[in-house]
Amino acid sequence: MDPALLILDLDETLVYGTEQPLSRPADFGVGPYHVYLRPHVGPFLIAVANWFKLAVWTSAGEGYAARVVDHLFPPPSHLEFFWSNAKCTQHFNPETGTSDSLKNLQKVKRRLGFPLERILAIDDSPEKLSRNFGNHIRVKPFLGDEADTELRDLLPFLDWIRSIENFRRVEKRGWKTRPVGQSA
Repeated sequence: MDPALLILDLDETLVYGTEQPLSRPADFGVGPYHVYLRPHVGPFLIAVANWFKLAVWTSAGEGYAARVVDHLFPPPSHLEFFWSNAKCTQHFNPETGTSDSLKNLQKVKRRLGFPLERILAIDDSPEKLSRNFGNHIRVKPFLGDEADTELRDLLPFLDWIRSIENFRRVEKRGWKTRPVGQSA
């Protein structure tokens, strides 16, 4: 079986960065941003690093994102890659008149050789992975809630799915309420 790759988003998935501080001190700062770690992020990253090859792909700017990655994955980290907005595909949305940043996993396949069947991407924004919905595990956006348990709750599902040969065939919607081991 090919090695499995887990691609992690940053903002509102692993951290929350805001120019307006919350009612508690930030975990760290990056320029004008107060950055708050999602609860359970440390144990989550330790667990998934034992199960998957890890990468970070964010639609944030490279300078900000690099500082967050340095905080979350201190050297020597073993990320397969760290990509920022520059590696996203810009897609014009004629309905809204705006441009969306898409994470096209074909780039990961072409450039790094990972088969799509063995890639999972955790992100709070389904539109960012609209071309690869079969690889997407959606988490609720993290906006600084200290009681958030999303990453802790996701671990049993990730522990189970890592042994599946083709991730794209597994229904990932409702991962939180589905008993572990149930694929449909």
